[in-house]
Amino acid sequence: MNIVIIIPVHNEETFISGMLQSIVYQSVLPKKVIVVNDASTDGTKKIINQFSENYSFIESVSLHSNKFHEPGSKVINAFYKGFETLGVDFDFIGKFDADIVLPPNYFENVLALFSSDEKIGIAGGNLYIEKENCWEFEAISEKTKVRGPIKLYRKKCFEDIGGLKKSIGWDTVDELLAQYHGWKVKTDTSLHVKHLKPTGKVYSKSSKYKQGEAFYKMRYGFWLTLIASAKLASKKNSLQFFVNTMKGFSKAKRANHNFIVSEKEGEFIRKLRWQKILEKLGMR
Repeated sequence: MNIVIIIPVHNEETFISGMLQSIVYQSVLPKKVIVVNDASTDGTKKIINQFSENYSFIESVSLHSNKFHEPGSKVINAFYKGFETLGVDFDFIGKFDADIVLPPNYFENVLALFSSDEKIGIAGGNLYIEKENCWEFEAISEKTKVRGPIKLYRKKCFEDIGGLKKSIGWDTVDELLAQYHGWKVKTDTSLHVKHLKPTGKVYSKSSKYKQGEAFYKMRYGFWLTLIASAKLASKKNSLQFFVNTMKGFSKAKRANHNFIVSEKEGEFIRKLRWQKILEKLGMR
């Protein structure tokens, strides 16, 4: 079962060596790892080249996009730059981040998950962040969700969902669309992946409305957006996040932004989300 991994990077000299070393140490190696160096101005390129020279399955690709960090679209554009250069067939594909460290059995265990059920379309472990010298689960989502930096897709599932959306929210809508197409999403909670740069740390001030925009583009509607925004704000302990997210939703609605799912897919997504909410309230 062939795995290919694409890692978009921008100025990651602090982390990329540890990430690539954790791949080299895997009990099951990927068939190919493509590191897309997106306009880095530090020592990132040199580190990538050192690994690509020493390991034939690691390849360096250069991209020269703008330096502005826009959640979602920038990283997915870099992903597709790598995807265009694959040149090999694969059974599973992953878009991984540069600021993580994988346990040595990561790919072995995730492949075991896929093998256990042919309807599993997306699988992975959980992200952990360091707090006071201890590694704690990064609780901005449930342990049942496979986070964007560490998820693998079965090839057919990846094709069914139309690949990755060039928008913030891509790593939420992908799992929703997978379920729409009859696929399952599974996590191996024993796989603790170190996340060295907590989510949102590098987001710019101009990106503060993007989460609300994502909810709009996924056709959540007002009430689901309100609930989802409140939940995220609570996890982040930030009232301002809630305000910004609702403002972002309103701005996107007024601007009539394009949706990233069809009307039928949106209907499915809303129904699925309301079912989850009712289950947690003990009403189903």
